[in-house]
Amino acid sequence: MPNTLALKPHILVVDDDDRLRALLRRYLAEQGFVASTASSAKDARAKLKHLAYDLVVLDIMMPGETGLDLTRSLREAAPSRNLPIILLTARGEAGDRIAGLEVGADDYVHKPFEPRELVLRINAILRRVPKPEIVKADTKLGAWLYNAERDELRNGDEVVRLTDMEAKLMRLLAAAPGKALSREALAEAGSAVNDRTVDVQVTRLRRKIEADVKNPRYLVTVRGEGYMLMPDRE
Repeated sequence: MPNTLALKPHILVVDDDDRLRALLRRYLAEQGFVASTASSAKDARAKLKHLAYDLVVLDIMMPGETGLDLTRSLREAAPSRNLPIILLTARGEAGDRIAGLEVGADDYVHKPFEPRELVLRINAILRRVPKPEIVKADTKLGAWLYNAERDELRNGDEVVRLTDMEAKLMRLLAAAPGKALSREALAEAGSAVNDRTVDVQVTRLRRKIEADVKNPRYLVTVRGEGYMLMPDRE
């Protein structure tokens, strides 16, 4: 399995305010995080289905399903039961803060807030989250070994360095072996311009690891879902 500690913490920001989402995505990226965004609880569910996140920043007051409702739902589902959640709220009443904590939020921040305060709270929570035990840094792909720490592919003495975009996609795919990741999710998390850009980068990666690019064995297309990395089992 890949060394997931080589990945930057991946934060999902869920808010119906377009300007705030854009601001936080840019600021979190500047602070060393990978930042994705969702405009609603429904949008967030779709992203959580396809990618693993280290923490969710979630607005309480959204049209439709509220942040409290989504938090409660995530706490009831096994895959997301321990996912850290910070709630954003414009409300100052103690009862609302308590309600957020009661449904399972780890912390809350009042709007308006300084982005730096949010980063401090994110870091404080992530420091408390147990780090997974790292068993092996390399992912075996036939004759190739992919190393996430060095962003390189190695075949014996032959070493291939990956471009920044290729490295981002490989880290995401290698962090979820055997799981299909949508083009949209890969584009957003990998900072690609669009879905087409992801397709181009996947083709480039296949040329480096596949014996037959037209019939890939390791980096496969899952029809209707996206792409999936299928490393060799030890």
